[in-house]
Amino acid sequence: MQKSTEGNAESVAPKPASSFTLASHAKVRSQLDFADKRDFEEATRGHIAPMPDNGVIKDSSGRVVWDLSKFSFIDTEKPAPDTVNPSLWRQSCLVMIGGLFKVTDRLYQVRNADLSNLTIYEGNTGIILADPLISAETAKAALELYYAHRPRKPVVAVIYTHSHVDHYGGVRGVVSEEDVKSGKVQIIAPVGFMEAAVSENLYAGTAMSRRAEFMYGNLLPPSTTGRVGAGLGLTCSEGMITLIAPTKLITENGQTLNLDGLNFEFMLAPDTEAPAEMHYYVKELKAVTAAENCVHTLHNTYTLRGAKIRDPLAWSKCLDDTLARWGDQAEIMYGMHHWPVWGLDRVEEVLSLSRDAYRFINDQTLRLANWGYGPDDIANTLAFPEKIAKCWALRGYYGSLYHNVKATYVKYLGWYNGNPSQLHILPPIEAAKKYVRYMGGAEAVLKQAKEDYAKGEYRWVAEVAGRVVFADPTNTAARELEADALEQMGYQAESGPWRNFYLTGAQELRQGVKKRRVDNPGNADIARAIPMDMFLDYLGICLNAITARDTRMVLNLVFTDSGETFVLTLENGTLNHRAGATKKEASATLTMKKDVFMGMVKGVISQEQAATSGALSLQGEKTALPQLLSLLDKFTGEFPLLTPKAE
Repeated sequence: MQKSTEGNAESVAPKPASSFTLASHAKVRSQLDFADKRDFEEATRGHIAPMPDNGVIKDSSGRVVWDLSKFSFIDTEKPAPDTVNPSLWRQSCLVMIGGLFKVTDRLYQVRNADLSNLTIYEGNTGIILADPLISAETAKAALELYYAHRPRKPVVAVIYTHSHVDHYGGVRGVVSEEDVKSGKVQIIAPVGFMEAAVSENLYAGTAMSRRAEFMYGNLLPPSTTGRVGAGLGLTCSEGMITLIAPTKLITENGQTLNLDGLNFEFMLAPDTEAPAEMHYYVKELKAVTAAENCVHTLHNTYTLRGAKIRDPLAWSKCLDDTLARWGDQAEIMYGMHHWPVWGLDRVEEVLSLSRDAYRFINDQTLRLANWGYGPDDIANTLAFPEKIAKCWALRGYYGSLYHNVKATYVKYLGWYNGNPSQLHILPPIEAAKKYVRYMGGAEAVLKQAKEDYAKGEYRWVAEVAGRVVFADPTNTAARELEADALEQMGYQAESGPWRNFYLTGAQELRQGVKKRRVDNPGNADIARAIPMDMFLDYLGICLNAITARDTRMVLNLVFTDSGETFVLTLENGTLNHRAGATKKEASATLTMKKDVFMGMVKGVISQEQAATSGALSLQGEKTALPQLLSLLDKFTGEFPLLTPKAE
């Protein structure tokens, strides 16, 4: 058993920026052209109105799901605080420029009503919406802001540019499923959208969600010593996540659609920023979007919340394809985050530099790997060419060159660096105890670490103090020193997610694991959209193989709404399923609708309640399903990331 890893429950005041942090900020100011105001001119161009109510959006019960007022300390008129990287401060000031904007005739955007933008095209009789934010409440508020200043025409189509939740989650705030089913509203998405949308956060969803709390700073207070944004946007809204399935899929490059008098030409961009993504050009507007593949930040080829590694080479080629198709026509480029750019030359500049950045990440990582360098060596060595490095739109506000390079190495070569001493290393706790003992004990380690802290060597201090914490999580001095080092690293970070990870890590060391929110309405639409084959795979992930090691069981599942049948076989600590089959020797056969089965698995309804109500027909052993469910782990996500997990 591990000792408790909880820290001091009382709040610890943030420390001020050190002289080394101030020197780091001064270096940033000397390297970048802060006198360049073009981004601010573009970000304010066409502004019509700010978000009403000081940017506070509530759900039907009065719960706040989005609150810009908490970020009012971010002000373009104020210099960057000592505790914020001046480049990140500049980006956050730009992100705070929100409200309704006219991009060009018939094209509008609502920005900073959520992490992403709501884009609005004015057709002949109605409007077309692209990417309706994360939450139904924020999407509805954004659309109402548009209607307050433009004619109230009906929504005739919704476009999902890609399969991440901030680009579809608010759809029920802007259209009804009845209008979609009746054909009044089309839902348009790239091929593979539904599978990608429901799968990415299912199998490892709990771990991803826990890490996302760190990445987006959800556990930090908005302040100059806390959360100042995520680089891609301020943060994520906390309203109702929804999903309506597409009615029209884009399946090939060059596919065109006339949507209420506007001609859209599409280009697929799979395996880039999302597994299913697309770019498109609107001929009448001379406007192109590369969705989230070309915005005002270097993006992630690996997201720190955790996900499958993305392909920087495919990303680069898709941006080049966009240039080849529309680069000599597009006079406007707008993203689903941030602000547009105007003019043929400006569009070409941003697209080509972004193309080159992702190509550089791919090619130079592999060049050095082929010379025998490992991922840590490459990530600490590579630097962008000056023109890319000084491009504001490719600074590492969301992604970073460092972690994208490491991801590229792993994509091609995996986690192993080829050194056999690293092939079968000790687990973290055991290794930490030996490191500390070899280094003369915790007191000796911390004495040297404090000396290095006084020299501003925060990366090393965080690493060695972290070893002491893993060896003995009750060592308060080690926790405090690691927290202090992480805090200064957070203040220095140009990346919003890096800052949030560092500062949330410091908070966890000082205060322990914070309890998660439990009042978010969740995503019932996504749950309903999960294919049963995928859901049964997830049950296999939940199976506790140790508890189930001596259990053998066969169950038949018959779903009356879909016509599907599955046979589940539990043996050898694994849960397999086979579609389109049943077995006579099964312990039980359960006949029901999909939502009834999912409800029983989640504990929303018991087997007895389902059977009594007639929602379940059960043949065979009544104890079979309850026994299976008792063998499944129930993940909470309330585990530490900075200290050993208690067993």
